[in-house]
Formats: sequence, C-alpha cells, structure tokens
Amino acid sequence: MPYVAPEILRRKPYTQSADIYSFGMIMYFVATGRQPFDNHAHDYNLALDICKKGVRPEITEPEAPRCYIDLMKKCWDLKPNDRPDIFEVNESITSFHKSYGGDFSIVNEEIEIIEMQFKKAEEYRKANLPTIKNYKITTHPQAIYTSRLLNPFTEDLPAEDDDNSQWDI
Repeated sequence: MPYVAPEILRRKPYTQSADIYSFGMIMYFVATGRQPFDNHAHDYNLALDICKKGVRPEITEPEAPRCYIDLMKKCWDLKPNDRPDIFEVNESITSFHKSYGGDFSIVNEEIEIIEMQFKKAEEYRKANLPTIKNYKITTHPQAIYTSRLLNPFTEDLPAEDDDNSQWDI
C-alpha cells in the first residue's frame, strides 16, 4: 500500500502519473534507507490519511539534498496532473548526475547549487553514519511490504475527491 498512488487506492484508472507517485516513494527509500510508512499500520486508516489528508513520509533536508526532496514531493502530489512527467523527472535526475558526477562540460549556477546540496547531504550522512548504523528500524507489526489485495482497505474509500463532504466518516 505505501507505494500505491492515492487515485489507485480510490479505484481510479491506472495512469503513468501513478508510476511517478510510486517512483517518489522509491526516492524516499533510497534517500533514507527506510520503507515509507514503516511506523504505520497498513490499513484503511492509512489509506484514508494518504487520500484525504495527503499524508506522506517525513524527510528533512539534512537527509537528502533540497532539490532531491523537492522532486520527490512533486512526485507525491495528491493531484496526478500536478506530478511531473517522466521527461521532467529525467531532466532533474540528469542535472543531479551532472552536478554530483563531475560533468564539468556544463557549468552554471543551478548545477553549482545542486552540487552544494548533494555535498551537504553527503557530509550529514557521513557525520551521522554511526547513528544511522545503530538505528534500529522499528516497523509497525501491521506494516506489510509484500504484495496483497488492497480491496479490504480501499473498498470504502470514496472514488471522487473533489468535494470534502464525501469524507464525512
């Protein structure tokens, strides 16, 4: 459930925007080493929080570069049409690679800012490595990261999200 886009939880048609949402969750895992929503039961309440309140995993700038977090959060947008398309994602990741990978054929202010953000995040990671290594991940006993049928958790979710009155519980 944590990698599934809100509109899919609400039984809307599957689109490429749903893949972008899932990619954002993968970005979270790569940046933090933690599964999304590992401290929540993967149940109706989480599905409701994701769909109604726009709840997403928490991440702070020291854990990842600001540009990375911004892209990840755009991928998580509640409205599928407001998420970046794959070309925008590719463009951002290419600029990350150019700055961090040392591609000096293109030098501009944006690349320098991205490079600085990645360096700061790497310094934070190195400074906190002992803490990170000793950090015990406590996964909620009802957090499940294997395939399963989501119907029991999503069948009562409203299919539409334009009017807040449908969320009366």
